[in-house]
Amino acid sequence: MAQRRLSEVAKKVGVSEATVSRVLNGKPGVSEATRQAVLTALDVLGYERPTQLRGERARLVGLVLPELQNPIFPALADVVGSGLAQQGFTPVLCTCTGGVSEPDYVELLLAQQVSGVVFAGGSHAEDDANHEHHYQLARRKLPVVLVNAAIDLDYPVVSCDDAVAVEQAFGHLVALGHQRIGMVLGPRDHIPSRRKLVAFKQCARRIGLTVDEHTIGHTMFSVEGGQAVGTRLVQNGITGLICASDPLALGVIRAVRRLGLNTPDDISVIGYDDSALMTCTDPPLTTVRQPIEAMGRAAVELLANQIAGIEVSMEELLFEPELVVRASAAPARARATL
Repeated sequence: MAQRRLSEVAKKVGVSEATVSRVLNGKPGVSEATRQAVLTALDVLGYERPTQLRGERARLVGLVLPELQNPIFPALADVVGSGLAQQGFTPVLCTCTGGVSEPDYVELLLAQQVSGVVFAGGSHAEDDANHEHHYQLARRKLPVVLVNAAIDLDYPVVSCDDAVAVEQAFGHLVALGHQRIGMVLGPRDHIPSRRKLVAFKQCARRIGLTVDEHTIGHTMFSVEGGQAVGTRLVQNGITGLICASDPLALGVIRAVRRLGLNTPDDISVIGYDDSALMTCTDPPLTTVRQPIEAMGRAAVELLANQIAGIEVSMEELLFEPELVVRASAAPARARATL
């Protein structure tokens, strides 16, 4: 390998040129992590591996999702998968269900010598989760992109603006005459939910609404979680509920019905995502749409540029959401607390 290329690889990995030379010549005395980092740097910089080290990288890219029950994740997988294919990459879909965790998938993907990984809505958005696998990828300097608000990791991040989403939903309910407004959020350590809560408190302050356990609730992202928290908040006299996902909103609507009330006549409900089939629910769901198409394309571009050795910004890219008005929110009317 030419001296200039040797120097480039050494600088990329943060090791000496002698270490790079030992890896390329198959010499001992180099850790496995360093060896893999050097080989990854060769690929990222566009250099051919020496024949004996090639192991034919198939231009695979991992797409790691928490689950596929929420329709927003298949929608994102569709955009990212097709975008990667157009760039000449083969997407590998990894869903963290059935006992296979994110760290498990990272090990499998590294064994397959993937060119990069896109993580969406996973442990990077959970403050209390184990993040060692993310640090491992950073040490190997593998190209990575995160979709949705994350803890502090040295990767590009593509997010929907959670604060704007809450402001749009809250403003819509206030315009409909609601004063008793509540919010159903994800787990307390979930970064997008934290951002939504901060925005909700700011909006509540403007109308003199107290934010406490009577107006907000944290739960798992599921219909059942939405139903449980929704039941409590409706019983507290809330007339308008903003939810951190569409499945949570559907759970709230179920809770309203089980309490003998009606959406939207008694309780208005607003979701978040605008995932598939929300026009077909009863009533059709008013929700805040994430621009999944634009976010997915941006994630692919950021990853492809990293793989090509092009420097990318580590500033979080915030995309503007859009309030989609349907039939699950209506003018407030007075009602007694259950």
